[in-house]
Amino acid sequence: MNKFLFQHIDNSGLVLFRVVFGLLITLEAFGAIATGWVKRTFIEPEFTFHFIGFEFLQPLPGDGMYYYFVVMGIFGIGVMLGYKYRFSMFAYALLWVGVYLMQKTSYNNHYYLMLLLCWIMAFLPAHRWWSLDAKFSAKIKLPSMPRWVLWVLILQVWIVYTYASVAKWYPDWLDTTVVALFMKGKQDYWLIGDFLQLEWVHWCIAYVGIIFDLLIVPFLLWKRTRLIAFFISVFFHLFNSIVFQIGIFPYMSIAFALFFFTPELLQKRFLPKKQLYTAREIIVPKYKNILLGIFSLYFIVQLALPLRHWIFVDDVLWTEEGHRLSWRMMLRSKTGALTVWVVDKATAERSRYNYNQLVTNKQRRSVNTKPDLIWQLAQYIKKKEAEEGRDVAVYMEAMVQVNGGEYFPFIDPKVDLANEPWHPFKHHDWILPSPKDYHQKAQTHIPLKEAD
Repeated sequence: MNKFLFQHIDNSGLVLFRVVFGLLITLEAFGAIATGWVKRTFIEPEFTFHFIGFEFLQPLPGDGMYYYFVVMGIFGIGVMLGYKYRFSMFAYALLWVGVYLMQKTSYNNHYYLMLLLCWIMAFLPAHRWWSLDAKFSAKIKLPSMPRWVLWVLILQVWIVYTYASVAKWYPDWLDTTVVALFMKGKQDYWLIGDFLQLEWVHWCIAYVGIIFDLLIVPFLLWKRTRLIAFFISVFFHLFNSIVFQIGIFPYMSIAFALFFFTPELLQKRFLPKKQLYTAREIIVPKYKNILLGIFSLYFIVQLALPLRHWIFVDDVLWTEEGHRLSWRMMLRSKTGALTVWVVDKATAERSRYNYNQLVTNKQRRSVNTKPDLIWQLAQYIKKKEAEEGRDVAVYMEAMVQVNGGEYFPFIDPKVDLANEPWHPFKHHDWILPSPKDYHQKAQTHIPLKEAD
């Protein structure tokens, strides 16, 4: 155990990954401002759908979030250059936690992975070479790292890919229904739009996605398949970048290959002046047991979180309970229609509530299909009405369509959601049972023209 985990190996891969990762998180911060993401997500909305329990995390007023992201970008540069590395990485990680938890409208698993990597990198010795820290302080300069550093990163990536593959093993993915829906939205793409509509392309995307996610890490670990796996990875992630436009994630995924190639190759190509470490010393730290305990607990949580949806009643594709933090990436297409009713408890007067005045178009697309956002909207409406001196009950009539099927009732319209507690580890009975077949004709239908 000591030989495997605490034997020192060359740190070229980690050093290079720090530079690339620092560049990417810098682009993420400044790019969020340049593309209008910060404006759409934090500036324009009247309120944000934060992670439940983190109400104290609120966007800064005025243009404050622009400055917030500028500061993040500066820390990202510090990570890339290895300047005050630990402080820069820790600060970026902390600020990204704030971004992540104070809004769910733009939730995706890539942001979650970035959060995990930021915290992992904050505790790794990625600044020991080719950094300003090492230049200014010779005592921290080292050409090596313990082997556990490499395996922590590989295991994290392996978990992500494996769960992403397994999550695709369901009928609407396997028969290409989901892929066809995704590609339909890309029809107007220049040059490749028509190509993406071909049926055989849909089958390739569906099954290459499953196989790639399942086997890419083992193939990168095996020397005989490493090079071809790398080129496949580059093609796969560049394809995803072009077609799905998912920010820095594809490029971060390509950079993971740095953990698999030999230090000799990396130094020859990227770090010709770095000495190759070959001593293979075994250095067991005094905090060995604490270190093993922390990472054991961490990976137990990482393995368990994606499975938690099995403790909830019903299908996670319908209820969304247990969907987040589970690497269920690009799996389904959902659209919804929502009508909100409020009842004045003093007069029993029932009226339709125009919730569109409270949310942006981006928020509305999310709130229509996600029960936790629907619940939060009910809480906000109740609070809003209380400020006007009215105590109201809030009822929701929601219709949801999964993967292009029929619309089905989603929320119990007889339940006052404003009076319901939120249970993070328990099924909510006001989410109506999923239909046995998402594609069958709905038996109960709320006219969509009334549910806009």
